[in-house]
Amino acid sequence: MSAVGYRRLAIFTPMEVIRLSKPDRRLQGAIALDGSKSLSNRALIILALSGADSGQWLSGLAGSKDTQTLLRLLKNRSNRYDAGDAGTTFRFLTAYLALQPGAHELTGSARMCERPVGALVEALRSLGARIDYLGHPGYPPLRIGPPGFSKKMQTVRIDASVSSQFLSALLLIGPYLPGGLELIPEGRLVSRPYLEMTMQLMRFFGADAQWQGDRIRVAPGHYTPRPLRIEADWSAASYWYAMVAFAETVDLKLEGLFADSWQGDRVIRELMNDVGVASQVFGPTNILSPNGDGSRTKRTVDFRNCPDIAQTMAVVYAGLGIPAVFTGLETLAIKETDRTSALGIELARIGVHFGPEMPGSDRYILQGKARWDAPPRFATYGDHRMAMAFATLAMLGPVEIENPAVVAKSYPAFWEHLAQVGFSIEKFTAP
Repeated sequence: MSAVGYRRLAIFTPMEVIRLSKPDRRLQGAIALDGSKSLSNRALIILALSGADSGQWLSGLAGSKDTQTLLRLLKNRSNRYDAGDAGTTFRFLTAYLALQPGAHELTGSARMCERPVGALVEALRSLGARIDYLGHPGYPPLRIGPPGFSKKMQTVRIDASVSSQFLSALLLIGPYLPGGLELIPEGRLVSRPYLEMTMQLMRFFGADAQWQGDRIRVAPGHYTPRPLRIEADWSAASYWYAMVAFAETVDLKLEGLFADSWQGDRVIRELMNDVGVASQVFGPTNILSPNGDGSRTKRTVDFRNCPDIAQTMAVVYAGLGIPAVFTGLETLAIKETDRTSALGIELARIGVHFGPEMPGSDRYILQGKARWDAPPRFATYGDHRMAMAFATLAMLGPVEIENPAVVAKSYPAFWEHLAQVGFSIEKFTAP
């Protein structure tokens, strides 16, 4: 369903709305960020393949709905799995279940069943997996198994321009394929830092996964459990950086982040330094402050390696009145909603244009400065990142956010943390 389709549905369904405001433009406090969803989900699959109890080896596991869904499904004793709207969970389980004895049914929410999974399924089939579509070819739900992988090392080619999660799903099971795996990404590789994160974790738990020219080779073997503290989520940190960009005085600490993070979204430090937000990392403590060096000149940013912070940066540029060109947004159309379309609709409510440079272009233009009189009400389209990105504008004036509960997907404590630093949150039901 398109972003517009979600909005039409919302018009006829009573929903919870919050009115968010800040009596001043000061930010002061210490925020203990939740663990990284990306690290958590990969580590859970690795430990499940090893046969170990994740609770014994992992600390700081993300409290996000996606991670808790995966944790629950990995303990599932039936042959039916419902991933809900958790995309990473669905994709990782597709590969994981292909290794498990017996046959399994994997499904998800209505939106999940609109998100393509064909490239991953065909790659697994080429390795010998038995997977059937239970609905529209190329999309969930799936019937998976029993396994039938070859005993020789298999080479698989996969389109790398759709989702790095497809590649990560294949790599994670690589050590447990009888002959290992040779993976050849084809096309323009998106979100490469997430792929590198996968390989870092695989090696941390004892697997042999290496780039060899244009391909990745994974030797047959196994994972060895060892203790891992899950780092805080840099994607979640991006919303705090945005609020600092809109603040006048700041004394804010973000706990649990590291400068040498495996997460690609750590690039938010550089992007936000460019608009006047400084950050200093001391161990796991990240101290944010205005640096006064931000300019209002036009920016051009490629989000191919960090698509999850594109919405944050779009709202920041809109709030500060910085014109920008966005590229590398190809994967946004198959997220929780079509995020490029949703951004265009919601930014227009505050007088900002966001859209393709010309029909069919992969360059998106952002122009204008956010302005409003009455509090604008932002739709979220079932997308946690729409809710949190637009909530940051409350630093500039009251705003309303529909369906605020969607933040549970990745950052359940988001509204609680805003209240902790002085935001006022009023809940009501709207038609």
